Amino acid sequence: MPYTPEETKRRLLAAAVDEFSANGLAGARVDRIAQAADANKERIYAYFGDKEGLFGAALESTLLAVIHAVPIAGEGVDAVLDYAASVFDYQLAHPELPRLLAWEGLERTTPVAFDARSLAHSRKIAQMRVVLPGLDEATAAELLLTIVTLSDGWQVFRSIDQLYSGGRTHLPERIAARRAFVLRTVRSLVESLVAESAEDAAARGRNA
Repeated sequence: MPYTPEETKRRLLAAAVDEFSANGLAGARVDRIAQAADANKERIYAYFGDKEGLFGAALESTLLAVIHAVPIAGEGVDAVLDYAASVFDYQLAHPELPRLLAWEGLERTTPVAFDARSLAHSRKIAQMRVVLPGLDEATAAELLLTIVTLSDGWQVFRSIDQLYSGGRTHLPERIAARRAFVLRTVRSLVESLVAESAEDAAARGRNA
């Protein structure tokens, strides 16, 4: 039974995520993607335009999934820690996402879907400022970026992790230790930011 266009697109996107995350934009091959998706190569050009268009669609599909899967909610330090833990766990379960983002940074001068992603990130900044009301926009953005880089970095630089961990990268106890250290770092940072915000508020009150 032939696939519907929607099913063919889904299969091509899934195959593209695997291919691009492993080989990047330049190293990926549309022949391999089509073969893995059990589809005609011409469907790639019909649905996505070219290889770069397929890369953009593959990255967008993975980013859309994480936006829905990892929301920012609640209030206070513990809410930020819950979010950081969810980011870490999601990236661990979906290592293709940090790898795709790394390839994007290396091989493209501007992000895929810049306007739409900028809007999504602006919303995340606003949500973080609800969780921690004392943060200004720039600080909330830096906090979010720090959480992402802490969760993504070791996924991308597995060779460095092997050197520091004695080759124990994939062992459950190693992953648990890395997760705990990431959350410890985030807690320390957030508590520092909250204290600074309280001091600034008190100073403004004294000077009012």
